[in-house]
Amino acid sequence: MKKMRNNITILLLTALVISLISCEKDTPQYLPYEGYTYAELNTNGGNWVPVLQSSGDAIDIAVPMATDSQEYLSEIQELKEAMSTMTSDQRKAIKYWTNNPAIRWNEIALELIAKYNLIPGPNADGTYTLPNPSNPEGPPAFPFAHPPYACRALAYMSVAQFDGLISAWHYKYEYNRPAPFQLDETIDYAYEENNLPSYPSDGAVVARASRNILSAMFPLEVEYLQKMEEEHLESLLLSGGNVMSDITAGLEIGDAVSETALTRASNDGMKNAQTPKAVSDSIKQAAYDRFGWAWDNLEIPVRPVGLTPLFSKVTMWSIDDVESVRPIPPPQLDSQEFLDDVELLKDHAKNMTDEKRRIANFWQDGLGTYTPPGHWNRIANEFMVEYKLNPLQTTRTLAYMNMAIMDAGISCWDAKYYYHYPRPIQLIEGFETIAGTPNFPSYTSGHSVFSAAASEVLAYVFPNEAATVRAWAEEAAISRVYGGIHWSFDATVGTDQGREVAQYTIDRAKADGADE
Repeated sequence: MKKMRNNITILLLTALVISLISCEKDTPQYLPYEGYTYAELNTNGGNWVPVLQSSGDAIDIAVPMATDSQEYLSEIQELKEAMSTMTSDQRKAIKYWTNNPAIRWNEIALELIAKYNLIPGPNADGTYTLPNPSNPEGPPAFPFAHPPYACRALAYMSVAQFDGLISAWHYKYEYNRPAPFQLDETIDYAYEENNLPSYPSDGAVVARASRNILSAMFPLEVEYLQKMEEEHLESLLLSGGNVMSDITAGLEIGDAVSETALTRASNDGMKNAQTPKAVSDSIKQAAYDRFGWAWDNLEIPVRPVGLTPLFSKVTMWSIDDVESVRPIPPPQLDSQEFLDDVELLKDHAKNMTDEKRRIANFWQDGLGTYTPPGHWNRIANEFMVEYKLNPLQTTRTLAYMNMAIMDAGISCWDAKYYYHYPRPIQLIEGFETIAGTPNFPSYTSGHSVFSAAASEVLAYVFPNEAATVRAWAEEAAISRVYGGIHWSFDATVGTDQGREVAQYTIDRAKADGADE
């Protein structure tokens, strides 16, 4: 056993090096898109049902000043003066932010997730210190942006964006104030023209909601996020698409929706997800008493607690009871199904092909990357640009996809710690993986559950891509079997689990009015 543990330590260190080397692939690279003409405007979008707000008119903003008023004409003049003295850096910023900036803020979130997805190492005495939100500078720095943390941050940000834009769309079409470039032909709009009313600024809603949520999730990045928001807001003005009163109203909405979202986050149970050792040990013992097996941490020094044992208790978005979507039990350790799977994993390891290795590495999304949930956000961003979604449609897609991913993750963690099933490296003598083994039980596969949930929402939003995204999800699932990280039933049952959980979110999406 000592030799096996030493080998595991070497494998984990090797996996970390490989992960850092592959970071260039997994760290988000900004999509090379510019402003475009939206495929549609969704003029009824203000009537859609929000996720957290009661309705599109739940947030009050001031009636906009008339476009022939002296106050508004003064805003137009100030805008023209500012545009006349633009610097090259300001022009670059306008090009970068585009007229669908929710994607840019999503990329910023992925960048921060990758930056903070670093597991704290052991202290000199072999103990571990966990990141502490009350002392974010650490060491270790807060947060550790592991997959549960990542999917939650993405869900809250995208839900706040979506709710905020429903409100913005409501007032846009209630007041129908044209954009500055539509009122003054001397103003040269920076993007493709879309006949979208300018009050309140949808870009300002997205900027403020995103900054507020990400500042709470990544407290050491407050100054960076403020800088990005300031650059974004300036670009909204200098693009010729908004005057200052448009932006001020958008910021009010952004503050309101982010406050609602962060209030929910503060009470959703995530602060209790990482348990003390006594609680972790009791969960493990309960599983052993129930099934006769338990997962063991094989790191040296041993981590006293696995990753977020009580993530399963975090409040879900679309499911009332996590146990209602708990998957069937995994095979008994003396069953033929289990013994066949042992031989299957040995065969994969013995006959590893370049293609299997490529698949395992492509979907690994380990330390120093934007995690599996982030990988699917990147995929969604590419589709949204390809299909020319407007900002409201974009945030709707991201909101429902990330809600489904988070719910799927909560369900997956419920299965992991309820069944506490050992990983292949624990039960197959002399077995070696081609990737680092995660610090939590095996059944079901997180990659499989996350990917299946994400792909189902994308299949709903982009039906022409359904076969493609579902095939990618299945490839992501089998990648963990090729890597030796999971049993094959972890992947197949996890895929079914993710699809089942996602359907709750899709049913909710179908009832929000957007498909009418």
